Amino acid sequence: MQIDGAYIPRRWTALGSEGQALRTLIIAAGICWSVLFVMIGLRYGLQMYADGSIFSYSVAAEDAWKFHWHNISGRLFVFLYSYAPAEAYVRLTGDAHGGIVVYGLLFFAAPLFGLVATYAADRSRGRIMLGYACLSTACLCPLVFGFPTEVWVSHALFWPTLAVGHYSRGRLAGVAVFVMLLALILSHAGALIFAVTILMTLFLRGSRDAAFLRALGCFVAAVAIWAVVLAAFRPDPLVADILYRAALHVFDIAILSGDLVLLLLVTVAAYVAAFCALRRFAGRNAHLHAAAMVAAALAVYWLWFDHALHADNRYYLRTLLLVVTPMLGALAGMHALYAEGRLQGSWPLLSGVVAAATGPLATRLAAGAVGLVMLVHAVETAKFVTGWERYTAAVRTLATGSLSDPALGDARFVSSGRIGDDLNRLSWLSTTPFLSVLLAPRLAPTRLVVDPRSNFFWLSCATATASAEADRAIPVESRRLVQRYACLHDQG
Repeated sequence: MQIDGAYIPRRWTALGSEGQALRTLIIAAGICWSVLFVMIGLRYGLQMYADGSIFSYSVAAEDAWKFHWHNISGRLFVFLYSYAPAEAYVRLTGDAHGGIVVYGLLFFAAPLFGLVATYAADRSRGRIMLGYACLSTACLCPLVFGFPTEVWVSHALFWPTLAVGHYSRGRLAGVAVFVMLLALILSHAGALIFAVTILMTLFLRGSRDAAFLRALGCFVAAVAIWAVVLAAFRPDPLVADILYRAALHVFDIAILSGDLVLLLLVTVAAYVAAFCALRRFAGRNAHLHAAAMVAAALAVYWLWFDHALHADNRYYLRTLLLVVTPMLGALAGMHALYAEGRLQGSWPLLSGVVAAATGPLATRLAAGAVGLVMLVHAVETAKFVTGWERYTAAVRTLATGSLSDPALGDARFVSSGRIGDDLNRLSWLSTTPFLSVLLAPRLAPTRLVVDPRSNFFWLSCATATASAEADRAIPVESRRLVQRYACLHDQG
């Protein structure tokens, strides 16, 4: 059967408007969120949230590689994609604030670019992979939105790389697959999981299939280049130890105990229970009634009982992207092959999984679940940006005021402890000084806002001194404040 020029298997179209409604909902959600990421991110300056403060400061200071990125050279693509262009803009124009905006624009736009690239590369029947890419973007990306984790870019690269691996044709097919895999692997070490997932879905085509063999060769070459980059640019000893300890906790199960994850789990569980209870009475509309009931319960919770704020856990939930994205990618690959008739004979068990996942019951159940997840993400994102706006206003007030806390090491320093505990839930201890510079008019604070609880310091005295003595777009007095702070806590 043809729909908008694309072939759709008959068993899917048997769902009629329900199946089309779910597809429309998912694609619309993915596109809307990818656009909102850019609009909200730039409107509220979320590129400066948490580690984003030092990253934005490093762009404005034209020293991103020297400040930090030489320590994480395995993520070179992210540096070349979002930091190098922004830094080049500052160098050409002398507009430090504009460079921060360019960095934020490129970073937040990664999911949108990923969806556009997936649309262009996806030749599956009915553009199945695009649908899964939109589902993943809408359901997973809001979990980390605002925190500058490189997994954000890995996720954006995964979907077009999956599509290119399966459907790239012609003389330059091998080049396209290699370039996409190399970019993916050089975005984050965890992206190796993504790359292996792509190979696994291609293996389902057959161990001698040209697409699988081509991707396998490109994968080996890309991993070799990744290893060379890591060997050529080794991290500083202190940072290397921190990165090693952080890697050990990437897949810590305790990450799933955060307020937002629990809220999502309870929401989905309550919806499934309500759906099962109403199926006998509401029939085909059970999912609508169940979703309405759970939405009403959520409204009561948010209005009268909710005191949680999804802030610092945005960093740790990158783990969910690393785990769930490959699962969706594997299902997308199997679904696409199922539509081509490739699974039914060779992989009957996987064929049954796809058939169950795309059946009428699963379709109705998924529609309500996706709608509720979008509702939770919308409300929690609104709470986050509202809190962030209030917090940055408080930091700006301290940075431009006359209060000071000389006990911190300098009469030009002021403690972030003067901000109330409720707003300080948005703080990120180690980057508060850089945020106070970024928020001040013309990047020229009268006070450097310092969190006395911080036990990690991004810049050595030598690095901060070299930055202070260089010709940069950030006012020299601001760089000297940062130099003074760094030299008080020199990490060597």
